Amino acid sequence: MLVFTGATAHGAPANSLFRGSAAFADTRHAVSFGERPSGSAAIQKLRDWIVSELKPTGAQVSLDPFSGRTPDGVVSMANVIAKFPGTSGKAVAITGHFDTKKIAGVHFLGANDAGSSTGFLLEFARAISKVKHKDDIYVIFFDGEEAVLDWTETDSCYGSRHLATKWLADGTLGHLVALINVDMIGDKDLDVLNDSNSSASLREMMQRAAAKLGYAKYFRQDAGAIEDDHHPFAEVGVNVLDVIDFDYGPNQAYWHTDKDTMDKLSAQSLQVVGDVILEVTKELDAKN
Repeated sequence: MLVFTGATAHGAPANSLFRGSAAFADTRHAVSFGERPSGSAAIQKLRDWIVSELKPTGAQVSLDPFSGRTPDGVVSMANVIAKFPGTSGKAVAITGHFDTKKIAGVHFLGANDAGSSTGFLLEFARAISKVKHKDDIYVIFFDGEEAVLDWTETDSCYGSRHLATKWLADGTLGHLVALINVDMIGDKDLDVLNDSNSSASLREMMQRAAAKLGYAKYFRQDAGAIEDDHHPFAEVGVNVLDVIDFDYGPNQAYWHTDKDTMDKLSAQSLQVVGDVILEVTKELDAKN
């Protein structure tokens, strides 16, 4: 089971294993690579840096290369997978994407989308490397979440669709008790969606964890549906949760624009999500 130290009985952890400041710094570094669309030189450099940051955690780190068949032709892509082995025969995956959307005429740096998920996952990997756990824990960086042209079932979520198919074929999905996907979770004005396309049990678990830690105000109670990298796994029967703040700027003014920059983000928002997902992961591990 997960063993945590320095947590209060009620309210936010006194000494959280997840450091929002470190996740914020990693987000900034990811953004420093510039625009990072799938297949670009920049995303290759970012991928190499992600791998270099994961190796000190002791995880089993691997690349999952594939060919994304996009409306603009075949694009070489690769997911990054860090596995922290357990003993239960079960597994939990914490996922997010690290590619940015290529938008004609827009210098899109994607600080929140997908800088924040990149920084978050790196720090989550460091945190989880410090705890005992029965389940295998995967930390996965998806390539190709963004649509090349317009969002459709075939022009989006290239990396997650690829891995869901691969893991269905090789039997890994049979061990997966939950997949928790993070996206756009760095917004200073954090307002996490209650996604009705996510599993009810995991939505309840997230709300319960947020309330326990004193973070309930950051998590919406009213439901709304969204498609994201959790969707391909939901389609093949996996218990999924999407953790996303899809309310970014006045009237969504920052999303997919040149306004998606580091000044819109905060380490505190990353801290909130990190603490809550660690708590959910702890509860899942205790059940197996």
